[in-house]
Amino acid sequence: MKRPRLLLADDHKIFVEGLRNLLEPEFEIVKTVENGQALVAEAQTLQPDLIIVDISMPCLNGIEAIYRIRQTLTRVKIVVLSMHTGQLYIARAFRAGASGYVAKHSGPAELLTALRRVLRGGVYRTPDEPESLPQGDSAPRPDLLLTPRQREILQLVAEGLSAKEIAALLQISSRTVEFHKHRVMETLNVKTSARLIQYALTHGLASPP
Repeated sequence: MKRPRLLLADDHKIFVEGLRNLLEPEFEIVKTVENGQALVAEAQTLQPDLIIVDISMPCLNGIEAIYRIRQTLTRVKIVVLSMHTGQLYIARAFRAGASGYVAKHSGPAELLTALRRVLRGGVYRTPDEPESLPQGDSAPRPDLLLTPRQREILQLVAEGLSAKEIAALLQISSRTVEFHKHRVMETLNVKTSARLIQYALTHGLASPP
C-alpha cells in the first residue's frame, strides 16, 4: 500500500529526527525544512498529501506559511504540531487552513491518531484543550489587524534582521521595509523598535534571534 507523502517543517533538528523515526513506517517523508519560507516553496514544488508544521519558525511563522500554502494548494492536509496551546494560536491556525492541531507535549499515539483522522477528511485538536475561546480573547488583538506582509516584516525585525537584510530577503526596497515597519508600530501602538521586538516575542510572533 502506498504511504502518504509528508512534508515536515520544524527548526529543531533533534525533534525532527525523533518524528522521522516515529512516522517513517507509515508515511513517506518527502522532505524536512527549517523555516516557513522554505516550507511554502517546497509545498508548491512537492505537493505532498500532508504537512506537519510548527508555529514558531524562522523567517516566516507556521500560521503565515499555512495562509500562503492555502492560496494555491487546497487539498493538502495540514496539521500544526506546536508547544503553543493557547486558544488564540489554535483559532488562528484553523482560520489559516489547518485541519489538525496537536500540542508537542502529546504522546506519539495522539499525533498518529491526528494524522490518520485528518487524512480521512476529519478535524483533530488536542483533546485536553477547551473547545471555545475564553471571553477575554473575544476582542481582536492588534496584530491580527496587520497585513500578511506587515506580519512577515515584524517577525524578521524581531529575529534581528536589519532593514537592508529584510529588503534583500523579500526582494523589496529598504524604504518599503521601513514604511511597513512604521505602519506596524502605529497599529500596535509602540514607539520604539525595542518595544516592537518585545511585543513580537511576547505574543509568539517570532522566535528569539
